[in-house]
Amino acid sequence: MENSIKNQVQQQFARNAEKYVKSSGHAKGEDLAWLVTCSKADETMDVLDIATGGGHVANALAPLVRHVTALDLTEEMLNIAAAFIRGNGHTNVGYIAGDAERLPFSDASFDLVTCRIAAHHFPDIPAFVHEAFRVVKPGGKLLLIDNVAPENESLDQFYNAIEKHRDPSHVRAWKKTEWISLLEQTGFHVEMMVSFPKTFEFQDWCERSALPEKEAAILEKNMLEASMEIRDFFRIRTHEAGGMFSFSGESVYVQAIRPI
Repeated sequence: MENSIKNQVQQQFARNAEKYVKSSGHAKGEDLAWLVTCSKADETMDVLDIATGGGHVANALAPLVRHVTALDLTEEMLNIAAAFIRGNGHTNVGYIAGDAERLPFSDASFDLVTCRIAAHHFPDIPAFVHEAFRVVKPGGKLLLIDNVAPENESLDQFYNAIEKHRDPSHVRAWKKTEWISLLEQTGFHVEMMVSFPKTFEFQDWCERSALPEKEAAILEKNMLEASMEIRDFFRIRTHEAGGMFSFSGESVYVQAIRPI
């Protein structure tokens, strides 16, 4: 089952790699600026960017640190990220195809480990967190950003269901409380969690994952016919002429340190 999910992830991102590099939600965003500021990155640091995707975190940190290792499961995604980062003149980034849940690095190899808008694609998030803890140096930090599900169970189920419908490689967005519990049980000390509202424009959201029109129509119908509680919570908005325009979700920045 785990291998099947990872194959889905590779197929999905290989087909749509270019879209993720250009996606404004991935390329920009308050959360990315926040990560860079809070990283306190300096020229002595070695950084690992897990599931680098379009390479936006690696690209943003490269001018500030000694070296960045950009890791991704999908070769096509790595190639696109490398072209993007090299095109910006950064030469201190290495690219490795690898699994977030089985990192090919020695213990305590990195000063910073980052992972942005990716963990909801991982079949085994506890394995990813344990690996991040293993490879970061004592005193080093994990800087994590991901979409999160509401604490309310029915709202959680709705959010994860629509994400899975849009993108079959989606596994599950975790709740904030789940992240804190797992990180602390693994050995990290959670220093900070900051929430960011996210607005998803429906058409762009569907096109980025190459969702067929027929499936997008079914998804749109399901969202528009959801309960008033769900429509209000996710701020589901329609065009004046009808049809989905946008909805709102949430992402968080989590900063966790491995104690010395």
